[in-house]
Amino acid sequence: MIERYTLPEMGAIWSQQNKFQKWLDVEIAVCEVHAEDGTIPSYAVVEIKAKAAFTVERISEIEKTTDHDVIAFTTNLAENIGPASRFVHYGLTSSDVVDTANALLLKESCDILLAKIDAMLPVLKRRAFEFKDTPQIGRTHGIHAEPTSFGLVWALWCSEMERNRERLERAREAVSVGKISGAVGAFAHLAPDVEERVCAKLGLKAADVSTQVIQRDRYAEYLCTLAIIASTLEKIALQVRHWQRTELREAQEYFKAGQKGSSAMPHKRNPILSERICGLARTVRANSIVGLENVALWHERDISHSSAERIVLPDSSATLDYILAKATLLLDTLVVYPENMLKNLNLTHGLVFSGQLMLALTQKGVSREDAYVFTQRNAMKVWDEGGDYNELVTQDADISSHLSNEEIARVFDLKHYLRNVSKVFERVFTK
Repeated sequence: MIERYTLPEMGAIWSQQNKFQKWLDVEIAVCEVHAEDGTIPSYAVVEIKAKAAFTVERISEIEKTTDHDVIAFTTNLAENIGPASRFVHYGLTSSDVVDTANALLLKESCDILLAKIDAMLPVLKRRAFEFKDTPQIGRTHGIHAEPTSFGLVWALWCSEMERNRERLERAREAVSVGKISGAVGAFAHLAPDVEERVCAKLGLKAADVSTQVIQRDRYAEYLCTLAIIASTLEKIALQVRHWQRTELREAQEYFKAGQKGSSAMPHKRNPILSERICGLARTVRANSIVGLENVALWHERDISHSSAERIVLPDSSATLDYILAKATLLLDTLVVYPENMLKNLNLTHGLVFSGQLMLALTQKGVSREDAYVFTQRNAMKVWDEGGDYNELVTQDADISSHLSNEEIARVFDLKHYLRNVSKVFERVFTK
């Protein structure tokens, strides 16, 4: 994790201190179940819970010799517990501890990310209704297409983030799974019900079946879900970057007092927050590929996934947490210029109404092919020679012979394009 892009709460979850604490939580839960079954004496559990302690520094020091972090961890515990430490890690393999602890870390991470999404959704809804009736030119291929509502853009983002929330809930369930099944998952030294009870103590489900490790399709699902969410945020941020272009200036990032845009050009207001979101989203997507590569391991398990997961699990979690927070700030404070939206809508002098004109002609019995020709030839004149599209089509005998001036005027009425916005809002916001 990079400190610059890591918020404190998520950073604390993926700290070395918390990781080892989760390992200890798993070890103690196993000891408690053993004591319930009489596998180890009850007094030993009391002693273990009272004396179990570790330091990150000491574990690191021991690992220099062992080249095995779990053994370094249990050795450090033994130094503090004393003779009762012989019951720690009883019947376990390292991955029983690591993977079950990972489930706790990932579950906590999901909770933070879900809270971030929950903070964003009201912002999207509020601004959708704020701009529900604000006309904006819709663009396809970067070219003016037809008028739309600026509020629909926000409604779309809100709907997509709702789907992202559902995805994350499913991913949370997928990763909230532990295993206490031994070296190859065959329960050679522990009964399956031990696994079930340990996981229940920890608020997890037990894997139906495993090898030495929890199967990595679960982690891949988590990382891919984070990648999808990051992609949505990049889509939003990229749109803001387009709107902030000088030629458009339909919206821009809030520029606070004292902020600087360029070291060389004092006039600049750059979309730096949106650009940062776009850049960081790429790293989250890239990490999802690592998750997919980790699904296939040699036989019951190799260790190739371990080093990669030490990077991608905390990094993707922390990065998405960061950009969710920044995206919410961006959207909450976005400065919008409706007057520029209207100016840009009118930039092509009515060309964006050509589709409705063509349909109006077909309603009068004109073939679609002829209607297309009539509308397009006037549109090309405006593109090439300038002028007003409304005036040209009114003067076109092929058009005026089928449509009255009043009917042509209705074609150019913005209200026609926004008449169903409320129905879309009902779909999005009244579920």
